[in-house]
Amino acid sequence: MLRFIIATFVVLLSLQPAFAGFDDSINTLTAPIASAIGAFVFFKIPIFDAQLPLVVLWLVIGAIFFTFKMGFVNIWGFKHAIELVRGDYANPKDSGEVSHFQALATAVSGTVGIGNIGGVAVAVTVGGPGATFWLIMAGFLGMSTKFVECTLGVKYRNENPDGSVSGGPMYYLRKGFSDRGMEGFGKFMGTFYAIGIFIGALGIGNMFQSNQAYVQLNNVTGGLFDGLGWLVGLVMAAVVFMVIIGGIKSIARVTEKIVPFMAAFYCIFAIIVILMNGSAIPQAISNIFTGAFTGEGVAGGALGALIIGFQRAVFSNEAGIGSASIAHAAVRTNEPITEGMVSLLEPFIDTIVICTITALVIGTASVANPGFAGDATGIAMTSAAFEGQISWFPIPLAFAGMLFAFSTMISWSYYGLKGWTYLFGEAQIGQTIYKLIFCFFVMLGCIVQLGPILDISDALVFLICVPNILGLYFLAPIVKRELNDYMARINSGEIKKYKNV
Repeated sequence: MLRFIIATFVVLLSLQPAFAGFDDSINTLTAPIASAIGAFVFFKIPIFDAQLPLVVLWLVIGAIFFTFKMGFVNIWGFKHAIELVRGDYANPKDSGEVSHFQALATAVSGTVGIGNIGGVAVAVTVGGPGATFWLIMAGFLGMSTKFVECTLGVKYRNENPDGSVSGGPMYYLRKGFSDRGMEGFGKFMGTFYAIGIFIGALGIGNMFQSNQAYVQLNNVTGGLFDGLGWLVGLVMAAVVFMVIIGGIKSIARVTEKIVPFMAAFYCIFAIIVILMNGSAIPQAISNIFTGAFTGEGVAGGALGALIIGFQRAVFSNEAGIGSASIAHAAVRTNEPITEGMVSLLEPFIDTIVICTITALVIGTASVANPGFAGDATGIAMTSAAFEGQISWFPIPLAFAGMLFAFSTMISWSYYGLKGWTYLFGEAQIGQTIYKLIFCFFVMLGCIVQLGPILDISDALVFLICVPNILGLYFLAPIVKRELNDYMARINSGEIKKYKNV
């Protein structure tokens, strides 16, 4: 490992002057491709004065359908989800690799990222305060989608001879459609999803995260790392490699510690800032509700606020993308429904809690000090809202951003790995090659500015929601039967608690 790091260090140092030209060449070559793919995946239809991306509509309709199909499990299942995460029903003899809490932490770490800090600011800027209301509603509905896909992730997972497991949409699409007599179609859908998640893991789940972490670090240090992206990238890659080389168990051991810490760290500071703007809280909350149904100053009015809010929630919690079911599939359980229940908490934490708190930080700052952010947008706007009350907060905010980016990278490394093993097999040498490739892209993200490449990756991640949601529609009756059977056994006492075992 040390020799690999030293060799990479030397190579990057020698190639550093060539990267600027490399950037331009790659951008010129891929820009038309990225534009075409983006236009297709994020195709928008005009509704009044608003523009509605069809992929968002596809995800939202699915979320509404699954909420009704599962009898509003996102409400009544919440208490049982807490019991499962607590370990009340954890049978130590069940197959799998990680606990319910570890699986949840890994999945949450994959969704709680830069978007929770900067993406919400974009939503509020474009969609007005009312976008926050629809963001919360989308998070609520997305809980049901997560329930269905994570239940299927466990039900159709592969249990390997060495005790490891592989699961996710590629497996339940292939097996689920095969069970319905559509074996060829299922293989195509599974392969298509695996390719998409593999490419997405290298781009939006990797390069984008490392790039944004480097930019934040450089900004908060006053440009101290100008021209040293290769060094920051090398350190990041080495740290990521040390975690992911141990597989999902190693990743889960890290995420179960880092996710609660980073979420609490960010939320505590955010709540402090909100309380410091205490007099503005009533007006900020009022703006959220009035803006949701009037959409003042927003293109498309209330509909525009709704679209922006739903779009940001979908981009944040990834409900319907299917990625989280890959992490949840590794859980130790013989009851698929249990992990579906646990996954309900993921959009709640990511969207309803963290994104809403960010929106209130910005909302109260806007009421207390209109124009506080100047021309700043995204994470810079959120930073300005914090800085208005805590002058030194951009430093811990940059630290939080680094943690968010790091946790997202290690989780997405596992998502991409399972896409890789689905395509090329479970051999350890192949998995190590993938992990080295992933870490190389971590470094690359800090060195080059491959905008169109990231656009392609982003588009592919959302394109794979099309086969995923289609598969969920086909397999929802199976999940419903499993749910009814499971709850009947819970209520009869057949399934017993194992707490303190």
